[in-house]
Amino acid sequence: MPAEEIMQEARKLRRVSDSLDLLAEQDAPISEELSLLSGSVRNFAIVLEVLVSLWQRQAPEYDSVSN
Repeated sequence: MPAEEIMQEARKLRRVSDSLDLLAEQDAPISEELSLLSGSVRNFAIVLEVLVSLWQRQAPEYDSVSN
């Protein structure tokens, strides 16, 4: 599993979320929608980070079982 690549994608998603937040703060006509979208993107980033973290904790167990 390419953990570092997935974490890089999570960081990219966080930057997108931050950008959407900035746009929402500019009193855009759709600022509420941008804020909601920003939160959703941030949540996806968090899910990716948690999944990688869980996988990394379980990986040694799989190695010992397969040997």
